[in-house]
Amino acid sequence: MPQLDWQKSTFSEDQANCLYIATAPDGTIRLRESDTPDTILTTAPGPLAALLKALSGER
Repeated sequence: MPQLDWQKSTFSEDQANCLYIATAPDGTIRLRESDTPDTILTTAPGPLAALLKALSGER
């Protein structure tokens, strides 16, 4: 697997439990948490955007 450019969520601040996100070369989105960095979730941009929109309460 190529090296990914992981970015820490701005909402994590200096917390111990941080969410990281990266875009893979194939365009998929990768998510991981600092507590379990070897567990990586993979999704496409559209479904992730829909989830974030739903969680924020937007319609």
